[in-house]
Amino acid sequence: MIQIIRLTLVSWAVLSAPFAMAVTFMASIDQSVWDVETSKFYCRLSQEVPTFGRGSFFHEAGEKAVFELSPTQKGSFSGDVRLVAEASPWQPGLAPKYIAQLSVPAASSPDQIKPLMVSDQYAGEMLVSLFQGMSPTFTMSNWLGSGERARVALSAANFQKSYSDYIACVDELLPVNYRQVARTAVLYPPAQWRLSDASKDRLDLIIEYVKTDPKVKELYVDGHSDNAGRRLLNRDLSKQRAEDITRYLVANGISEEMITTRYHGERYPAVPNNSKANRARNRRATIRLERE
Repeated sequence: MIQIIRLTLVSWAVLSAPFAMAVTFMASIDQSVWDVETSKFYCRLSQEVPTFGRGSFFHEAGEKAVFELSPTQKGSFSGDVRLVAEASPWQPGLAPKYIAQLSVPAASSPDQIKPLMVSDQYAGEMLVSLFQGMSPTFTMSNWLGSGERARVALSAANFQKSYSDYIACVDELLPVNYRQVARTAVLYPPAQWRLSDASKDRLDLIIEYVKTDPKVKELYVDGHSDNAGRRLLNRDLSKQRAEDITRYLVANGISEEMITTRYHGERYPAVPNNSKANRARNRRATIRLERE
C-alpha cells in the first residue's frame, strides 16, 4: 500500500480525469526549467520532474537523438508504458496525440535504477509536441511495483528558448564520435598503396575529430598486405600504405609527434588468406586512436 503525500504547487501530484487515481508528476509553470548542455561531442536538453527524476533528450555526435526518463527511486516503473502528447493547461480542448507504446525491461537487481529509453523516432515526435506547446506524458501501470497507475509529464513551459539553443548545438556537432573513428581500416586493391577518394574522406573525419578532442594523444598507423606475391615485396607494400596515410594526416594538420607508423607485410592477417574475399580484407592499413 503506497501512501500518497499531498504536495505543494511547487512540487505536486494531481489526479487526471482520463486516468482516475493516477498520480501525475509534472513541473508547474513557474517550476518548469529546460537545461541545455552543449559541446562538439554531444547536446543535452533536459528537465527535472519534481519528486520523480529527470527527462533528457540526448544527441551524440554521429548518432540520432534519443530520450531518457531517469527516476531517482529504484523500481519506479516496469512493464508497459504508454506515451501520449497531452494538451498543456493553456490548451483547453486540444485532443491528445498518441506517440508510442513502450516497454521497460525489469531491473537486473533490486538496487538498480532502470531508466526508460525512447528511440530516435519517438524522441523526435516528443520534441515536435513540446514545440507545439503540448506535454509528452508517460503513463505506467506498475508504479513502484504497486500495480497502481502513475503519470510522468514534461512541461512545455519555457521550452522554446532552450530548444533553440539545443538545435544550435546539434548543428555544430562533429559528424562522428570517438567510437566511430577509434578503429579504422582502409582497404586497397591488389598491389596498390595510394589512397582512394573514399579513403581520404574517411581520413578527413578522423582528422576533424582528432583536432577537436584534446584527449586524443596518440595515433597508430599500421600497414598490412595479403599473402599474394613475394614476402619482401608485401612488406614494402605495407610500408608504402602506412607511410602514405601518415603523410596525409600530417599534411592536414595532425602533429607527426602524435603518430606511430608501423608496417607488417603479411604477418598479421585479419582473416585467413584462403579466398579472394579474405585477401581483400587483409590488404589494409589501420588507424587507431588512443585517448588519455
